Amino acid sequence: MTSPSVVIVGAGPAGLAAARRLVSAGLRPVVLEEAARPGGQGTRRLGPAVAAYGDRLFRGAAAGVLARERGEDAVLAQCDFRPDTLVWGCHGTQLELLGPAGYDSLRYSHLLLAVGATDRLMPLPGWTLPGVFTLGGAQVALKRHAAFIGGRVIFAGSSPLLYLAAAQYLRLGHRQLTVLDTTPFAQKLRHFPAMLRHAPRTALQGVALMAELRRGGVPIISAARLLEIEGGDRVMGLHYATAAGQRVRLAADAVALGYGLRPETQLAELAGAAFDHDPRHRQWFARCDAMGRAGARLWIAGDGARTAGAEAADAAGALAAEDMLRVLGLPAADPLEVNAHHRRLRAQRRFQDAMTGAFRWPAERIGDLPDETTLCRCERVSIGAVRRALSAPLGPTEINRVKSITRCGMGRCQGRFCAPALAELVAAASVQVPGRLRAQAPVRPIPLLAPGAEAAE
Repeated sequence: MTSPSVVIVGAGPAGLAAARRLVSAGLRPVVLEEAARPGGQGTRRLGPAVAAYGDRLFRGAAAGVLARERGEDAVLAQCDFRPDTLVWGCHGTQLELLGPAGYDSLRYSHLLLAVGATDRLMPLPGWTLPGVFTLGGAQVALKRHAAFIGGRVIFAGSSPLLYLAAAQYLRLGHRQLTVLDTTPFAQKLRHFPAMLRHAPRTALQGVALMAELRRGGVPIISAARLLEIEGGDRVMGLHYATAAGQRVRLAADAVALGYGLRPETQLAELAGAAFDHDPRHRQWFARCDAMGRAGARLWIAGDGARTAGAEAADAAGALAAEDMLRVLGLPAADPLEVNAHHRRLRAQRRFQDAMTGAFRWPAERIGDLPDETTLCRCERVSIGAVRRALSAPLGPTEINRVKSITRCGMGRCQGRFCAPALAELVAAASVQVPGRLRAQAPVRPIPLLAPGAEAAE
């Protein structure tokens, strides 16, 4: 009997949970990770320059974090772990890789995609200025590079990450911070009982973050309507409107934007997954069963399937691995343990559903943005160009046709940052669901010349 070639893409909470279960069953999966170290985004490991401040950053829990990381390393030592390895394509049952030794291909019998998510953004005038980051980017700068993104920082949008990122900056000594939350506080109160019912610990952690920021003197402004980011060569300030309609300017030299997360779906589509539109979240999610199975040889877990946070990702990764073992005919785990994973995953996803009301995606804002606002940063496509294409006689009503006509979504990021707003523009001009941008390889920019190729020549 040929040994199965089980491959996990992503070494965040979902991928690590799956690897742990597969190793316990006697398998040695291949684990591919684009970054140099495991951990994912939410549980990103600290860089050397900031590691000494871990206890301040984690509020006295650094020892627990280190213990978790040692456990992850012990699991990965029993895997074929390949860091710094980008999976840029998938054809049939073959993955296309770019790693430290250059380009390579890898065949699999069973594939788990645990590739996580990226920030969801709504553009506004000035969002392409130097000094504008995503919320995730602001966290990477701090946790990996021990750097603040600016001296006067505004965290803006509507996402739990507003409060987490701001609190992390505050813990490491930054004091010139402001949080602009576009969702009214009353909506948070309205949805809080459901959030508390489904995931009390997570809900109370969010309340604690807000309280921590207020104690630290960080202004938190709710119901802010973001108008424009001001600047020339870089950010100089941000203009917003209050709930009462008053225009306010805040001086700043950096802005971190985010409206929650959107799953990374390109590899899943290339691997054969189907997708369904969720009108509540206004996003497309991979069609998976309760165990994360999306195809005969394909499983998807974590935020790459449906954004719900690290605890949900851990449960989803364990369930996907359990289903892989069932397909392989290997012994199953205790049913009580499997049911516990299901309960954790359901609770966190229901919490996430409730949170869509507490942290709203401002779909209606797309209609207020000026035509000259850049929509696609990569291809420099304006909102006006897309509106003109949509309003032309026999103009497109499907998002991929708009992409073909305007080039919006054709650039380096493959629509990761413009697609959510582009979908809202198309939806506003049509009565039908606008569709989703089709994926194509390479899913990330890759060099024409692989590393080490010069030496080989």
